[in-house]
Amino acid sequence: MLSLRSVAARPDFDLSAVACRSDHTRWSPPEVHGGHRVVLVRSGRFRRRSGGTAADLDPSVGYLGVPGEEEAFAHPAGGDRCTAVIVTPALWRTLAGDGDRQRPGAFYVDPALDLAHRRVLRAARDGDVDYALTEELLALLATAVARTTTGPAPCTDEHPDRALVAAAREAIAADHPAAGTLLGLADLLDASPYRLSRAFPRELGVTVTHYRHRVRLARALDRLEAGETSLSTLAADLGYADQAHLTRTARRHLGRTPTALRRLLAGGVAPGGPPAAGAC
Repeated sequence: MLSLRSVAARPDFDLSAVACRSDHTRWSPPEVHGGHRVVLVRSGRFRRRSGGTAADLDPSVGYLGVPGEEEAFAHPAGGDRCTAVIVTPALWRTLAGDGDRQRPGAFYVDPALDLAHRRVLRAARDGDVDYALTEELLALLATAVARTTTGPAPCTDEHPDRALVAAAREAIAADHPAAGTLLGLADLLDASPYRLSRAFPRELGVTVTHYRHRVRLARALDRLEAGETSLSTLAADLGYADQAHLTRTARRHLGRTPTALRRLLAGGVAPGGPPAAGAC
């Protein structure tokens, strides 16, 4: 029995949780998928056959599938749980480049890639799909590209990106519609999303997600200081998924909830004492 649940979907990618409860030792009928797929195993193990080669997959070995590739699966050891990331050819090219340099098939999942996988799942739980999740997903894909692409790839190039970061900051500050998502912002600036994601830590010491939160939280503080009473309206106006998302973000970056911040800015004493040390 196979179940697939979409965790986060945007036009350029789909992140899904896949669970299989099966003990069939024979190969399944061949199937063909579109798009590039990076599949990482969370638990259990199974077998995959493609191009006449079979691979044993478990949390230490994932695989890359490419468009049009025929594959079959077997589950001789019972069930498994996986994370599947499907990306469009256009997004994949920004990471891996053009041409036939991909090595589809199994690749080793080292601790760094395992951590990247866990960070993606954590970001998915937090709900910020268009920035935090996208940024973590790009880091995961870039690591997978390094395992499956021959020669240098665009995501491994280093660029002096001061002008790019300045343009991104301007678009975020102006609340440009394209800045609503990291991929849209990169497209607006005619830059690879991974390059944009990497540029912010090099230039400012913080991620583009962190920077966007900084801008939005400044607007939140302005509104709270002016007496905003509806936190749900404030969250929606600032582009947060919901009031809870705004609250989590404020607590993480400022050490206080929006309600506490409103009391503080109104001249009261915020509950809970001073902000947590090292909040970021």
